[in-house]
Order: sequence, then C-alpha cells, then structure tokens
Amino acid sequence: MTRGRVALDSLITLIAPVVWGSTYIVTTELLPPDRPLLASAMRALPAGLILLAVCRVLPRGVWWWRALVLGTLNMGAFFYLLFVAAYLLPGGVAALVMSVQPMIMLVLAAFVLGNRVRPVHVLTGVLGVVGVGLLVVGPEAALTPWGVLAGLTAAASMATGIVLTKHWGRPEGVGVLAMTGWQLTAAGLLLAPATLALEGLPDRITGPNLAGFAYLGVIGALFAYVLWFRGVERLPALAVSFLSFGSPLAATVLGWAILGQALTPVQLTGALIAVAAVALAQVVALRSAPAGAARGHQRAEDTSPSVSVDHSSPPDPRSPRMGKTTSSEHAPGVEEGAPPDRRPR
Repeated sequence: MTRGRVALDSLITLIAPVVWGSTYIVTTELLPPDRPLLASAMRALPAGLILLAVCRVLPRGVWWWRALVLGTLNMGAFFYLLFVAAYLLPGGVAALVMSVQPMIMLVLAAFVLGNRVRPVHVLTGVLGVVGVGLLVVGPEAALTPWGVLAGLTAAASMATGIVLTKHWGRPEGVGVLAMTGWQLTAAGLLLAPATLALEGLPDRITGPNLAGFAYLGVIGALFAYVLWFRGVERLPALAVSFLSFGSPLAATVLGWAILGQALTPVQLTGALIAVAAVALAQVVALRSAPAGAARGHQRAEDTSPSVSVDHSSPPDPRSPRMGKTTSSEHAPGVEEGAPPDRRPR
C-alpha cells in the first residue's frame, strides 16, 4: 500500500468519526428524552435491513455467530452505552471518557493481533486524551458515576469490535456493504425486544424526533459504518482507532456553530493537540506502508521459483542442476496493518 493510498483511506475513514460527533447534539436536541434503547434500535435496525435488502447476502457457517458478536460489540452494546453516556453526562465529558478507546486498543491489538506497542503509540494516545480533555471539559462539567462507567464500557466494546473485525476479516466474496448490514441487523434484532420490554414506545413522536432517528440511521449508521469498516479493513488497527479523536472535535465545532457555544483559548489549544495526535498516528501508518510493501514484494520475488537456462548449448541430461529450482528459505511474513485474511473460516 502506497503512502498516497494510506493518506486517502485515512481521510475517507475520518468522515465516520466526524459524523458520529454529531450524535451528542442530535440526541439532546432532537430525540425523545431518556430513551437510550429506542435511540439505539432505531439507529441500527432500519439501516441494517436496508443493506440486507440491497445486498441479498446472508451469513454462512461460523459467520452467523461472528456477525452476532461483531454486531453486539460494534453497534448493539456500543450504541446503547453511548446513548446512556450522552443522556447522563455533558457532551464534553462523554467525549472525554470515550477518548480512552485508542489506549484500550493498544492493549487488545498487542494480545490479539500481535501488534507491537511502540512509544509513539502511547504518546499519541496520551496527547489525544489531553487534547480532548482541554477541548471539551470546562469548570461546570459534572461527573455521574453511571455515565462514566457507560462511556468506558462503550469505548471497550468498540475497541474489542475493531480488533475482532481486523482479526476475522470477512468471508470471501462478501463485500463491506453486506458485512455492515449483517452487524447492524444483528444489533437491531437484539435491541428491539429490549426496547419494547424495558422502555416501551413514547406516547408521542414528533417531527424533530423522526428527523433525528432518520439522520442517525441513514447518515450516522449506514453511511458512516460502511466508511468505517472500509477503513478498518485497509488501515492498521491502531491508526483507525486514533481517528476516533475526530468525534469530539466535530462535536465541539457543531456546538459552536449550531448552539452558539463559545470556544476559549484553552479549548482551541486542546483542539490543536487532538489534531496533532490524529496526524501523528497517521504519519506512523504512512511511514510503515512503503517499507511493508517493499519487504512483501521482495519476499514474493525470493519465493518465486526461478530456472536458470543456458541457450548457448543443448542441456546436458547428466547435469545435476538440470530442472532444479531455487527458492527462499523464509516464508513471507505478515506486516502490521496488512489486510485481513480473506480465506473462508
């Protein structure tokens, strides 16, 4: 993968966290109050059913339970816990709690994917958390224990989902749209009964409520998750995770532009630090891309059979080298950030 391709994929993937940054303002301004399960189900199920209808591909074999696991981690549990945090905490505090996700990813990727944790990864994570903290948390910020716990659990759920998505890949012949549809539908089918049993439906649904549900389902789920899983497949897991810092940045900008919230010099400093953290993570990915591609290309050449033929004279059948091939003694390795294995599992 070339540097230009990595940069382009990073920019495309960044669109998803930017869209998700609008979740806080949509939740508080448009959705019915205190309905985290309803908001989660309406975000997942309609979008999943649309993708299933378009792709017309169902899971097979182990992918039935894998789709259920990934749908629960990436969407079902994550959506519910995210909305709980959004309802119980100020938007800035919720964003700060969620910003620990890349740090959780460092640990999980090391154990599951075998990724090497480098000092630059730790530095990037710390910079991101500090930047988000300066950006979104003010003196009036209030901490609710249940809200903080919900945010931390949501971050852990999403981090685990990203690692398993990278580890399992997707079945051969199944595209990103179908894979996203499986997960959204699985999440929605889990959330819908829980919504009816625990929350019920509101007595009245207003026009703004419908607009909020439609936005979160079509833009916040269908569109954003297709771009997100495309990036998870193409980029190193840690580079993708650090892009999540774009969410609180977008939330702050939307609060300033739509709600008229003021931005202090401290917040602007935090924004610059968070942007620097995202940029640093992508620079690491850019630097590793050409080297990984070059090493993989060289190994491919080393393992290709080669036959030496002398056309100046007829071959001597007594020659011990006749018909022998040479190949490398080392099999190709798997570089960090390589695409997931596409073989059926």
